[in-house]
Amino acid sequence: MKFGMNLLLWTAHLDDSILPVLDRLKKMGYDGVEVPMFELNEEFYGKWGKRLDDAGLERTAVTVRTDADNPVSPDAAIRAKGVAGNKLAVDCCEALGAVTMCGPFHSALGSFSGAGPTKDEWKWGVETMREVAEHAAKTGVTLTVEAVNRFECYMMNCMQDAARFVQDVAHPRCKLMYDTFHSNIEEKNIPAAIATAAPHLGHVHISENDRSTPGKGNVRWAENFDALAKTGYDGWMVVEAFGLAMPEVAAATKIWRRMYESEDQLASDALAFMKSETAKRRS
Repeated sequence: MKFGMNLLLWTAHLDDSILPVLDRLKKMGYDGVEVPMFELNEEFYGKWGKRLDDAGLERTAVTVRTDADNPVSPDAAIRAKGVAGNKLAVDCCEALGAVTMCGPFHSALGSFSGAGPTKDEWKWGVETMREVAEHAAKTGVTLTVEAVNRFECYMMNCMQDAARFVQDVAHPRCKLMYDTFHSNIEEKNIPAAIATAAPHLGHVHISENDRSTPGKGNVRWAENFDALAKTGYDGWMVVEAFGLAMPEVAAATKIWRRMYESEDQLASDALAFMKSETAKRRS
């Protein structure tokens, strides 16, 4: 198992202020970090790849699409922008040295039609993602699409949705991500959800029900770790937590009260929690 920390707790875009954080995360024992990838520039991420090498940290990346480049838009030109945006994000991942690109980049985040996905939207989503997956195959990057809760997305909300989508895309570079925060809202049966995800599982987010310190809230952690262990999953477990450090991230994630002692304390406690829970199931 590899343990990572999503840098969105500190920043939405890499800059020099994150360097001391990287050093502290390495000293805590993290294997890597998850890099926010919202401003896409290959040269920029290539430079940061070297810096992360120097810090001794591996990396994954997270990205999103918006209404302006929605891969399931009825407008073919907008869908094409979605494909181009996702392909560029893949190229940025390659430059960064990130082997996994996760997130709800299958459709526009925070955009709603008032209903679930239509047959056409599903078809467009599958077609556009397959094109991105074919591009990803040339780079060594694996896509892990994320099912997010009904308040953030309508295209894909649960593991059944995500598994069907990946099956329809039918490309080895397209897998799915399991996120404990979203599953806590959407899934009626955690073990069944993880079993559904298992054949396609490429990435895991460890996130508490209030987006603060994992293990301190109401997520059914025993069920999650038991079920993940049963699948034999041995990839990345990345902490996804949000706070008040970045106003734009706090606004987007609807965080307006402090729920932990400090960002570093959250990261340290979360790593200890993940290591403890996975170790229990190996003995």
